[in-house]
Amino acid sequence: MLVAIIIHAIIQEYVLDKINRRMHFSKTKHSKFNESGQLSAFYFFACVWGTFILVSENYISDPTILWRAYPHNLMTFQMKFFYISQLAYWFHAFPELYFQKTKKEDIPRQLVYIGLYLFHIAGAYLLNLNHLGLVLLVLHYFVEFLFHISRLFYFSDEKYQKGFSLWAVLFVLGRLLTLILSVLTVGFGLARAENQKLDFSTGNFNVLAVRIAVLASICITQAFMMWKFINFQLRRWREHSTFQAPPVRKKPTVTKGRSSRKGTENGVNGTVTSNGADSPRNRKDKSS
Repeated sequence: MLVAIIIHAIIQEYVLDKINRRMHFSKTKHSKFNESGQLSAFYFFACVWGTFILVSENYISDPTILWRAYPHNLMTFQMKFFYISQLAYWFHAFPELYFQKTKKEDIPRQLVYIGLYLFHIAGAYLLNLNHLGLVLLVLHYFVEFLFHISRLFYFSDEKYQKGFSLWAVLFVLGRLLTLILSVLTVGFGLARAENQKLDFSTGNFNVLAVRIAVLASICITQAFMMWKFINFQLRRWREHSTFQAPPVRKKPTVTKGRSSRKGTENGVNGTVTSNGADSPRNRKDKSS
């Protein structure tokens, strides 16, 4: 956690603050730019590191390793260090809310996604589902990295929209692949394993109740993310439609006859103005 706080401060001071001084962002864009800058750096590093572990451990060439020989209580050093680093980073996000002077209205949103990360990473680590957790983390981090790097380009040039379109497609595909891999590993692979007894000494949690809880938590989280995604896309579509809509001009109503003259003499829409109420003719009558 201390190392993560130091790296966070270095990126903020020597990279993001210098860019902020040149771009002259508003307060809202300033906080969002800092958030995307920090998260894009972390997601890129974690995605590259996780991909290197997947290639070195032959996870890509043999997908059955996700559920074969469970429980996966024996971990290589780089796998264990990867999970410890992930937990340390998301735990360090709590004091960063104070150091970055986060607005009160943004704190609940920050706490929700920090808590979701810690819940799923710690769950995969403690339940010895580290192989599945690693694959899902790399997939999720890649999609999130694309979103935050697209937002950085958008802040530099608001005409840049292609990154968000690509992110929208990959986001939906990422949620679909997450559900497929989770059901394939937990619902089919572990359900057909021979050893299905709860054993804390060996780290075996392959029982029906745990499998249902794991699938339920993953499905609920993916549904929550899709709901937020749909609301985000609808809000962008409304803003885009209102921005492009031409202004509606009202045609002036013309009235015929004597009433129109009277209305123009007395004022606007029949209301009496100060000039009409105190005309020169009335003054002359009074003097006579």
